[in-house]
Amino acid sequence: MTGRSTVVRRVMVRPEAGAILGALLLWTIFAYLGGGNGFLTVAGTAGILEVAAQIGIVGTTVALLMIAGQYDLSVGSTVGATGMVLALGLSEFHLQVWAAVMLALTLGLGVGLVNGLLVIKTGLPSFIVTLASFYVLRGGTIAVTRAMTGLTVVGGLDEYTKNDPFAMLFMARFGDFRVAIVWWLLLAAASAYVLHRTRMGNWIFATGGNASAARMVGVPTNRVLVVLFMLTAFSAALLAVLQVLAFNGADALRGQQKEFEAITAAVIGGTLLTGGYGTAIGPIFGALTLAIVQLGIFFAGIDTDWYKVMVGSLLLLAVGFNESIRRLAMRVRR
Repeated sequence: MTGRSTVVRRVMVRPEAGAILGALLLWTIFAYLGGGNGFLTVAGTAGILEVAAQIGIVGTTVALLMIAGQYDLSVGSTVGATGMVLALGLSEFHLQVWAAVMLALTLGLGVGLVNGLLVIKTGLPSFIVTLASFYVLRGGTIAVTRAMTGLTVVGGLDEYTKNDPFAMLFMARFGDFRVAIVWWLLLAAASAYVLHRTRMGNWIFATGGNASAARMVGVPTNRVLVVLFMLTAFSAALLAVLQVLAFNGADALRGQQKEFEAITAAVIGGTLLTGGYGTAIGPIFGALTLAIVQLGIFFAGIDTDWYKVMVGSLLLLAVGFNESIRRLAMRVRR
């Protein structure tokens, strides 16, 4: 085997390789189908990046948790709950914007802390624990909001956020591009640094690969899991803050399906469902893939009902491809 082919093979077995190629392929397809209808415009690109940011902010941290061998199904409900806390803090309790935002983010951290401690202390699967949190948070948000306002939607928040410099950190625009894109890329960059350049990253991989063996060599697996659950919930709260302040309102039902979109972005990005393998770069392209499909269908004039069909198909293809890549990577390392 030549040196050049060896290099190509090593590049191709990277966890994110399939996601990058898939995103480029889909972009090319929809550029051909919908290029004349706005897909290739600045506004079209901004729309794709905005949708990708909405998925990727949570998908990036969910990927880290999945690499550690755990799942969080409560992130969608956390988006709805923390967003409503922010909205009610502004409209009902007349808090300053910074105080309401800090309250929402703190609630997110608290949700993650509870989830992590429950998984560790009870020994129950994270799937079950966070599914319970999903129901508790969603039902509680609806009940409390309806009791306080008679509705499940709180709007008209612009009167509280207008000209507030702190609010502009979450609602600024740069032409057609929203600041959520910047937050997404910053979070992804920080996650990539932690996962691939720090001891914490090694601990995450070790915890997901074999938690018992990791504990025997001194890895604080419980601490790693609690931190990761807090991080996923925090990212959900950050997304809620961005949504509420950008769109001047909150909905108790907001965040629906976000947990599944986040997991899908992570899997398309090369994260294995079994833990111990993945990357922080892959979910960026996983989120882009979903965004390209979602808006590409619209610009191409295809019935948007086909979106979930395509996402399901992409998920199956990604799982099969990732498993093939993992086996190839094992042969290369030998």
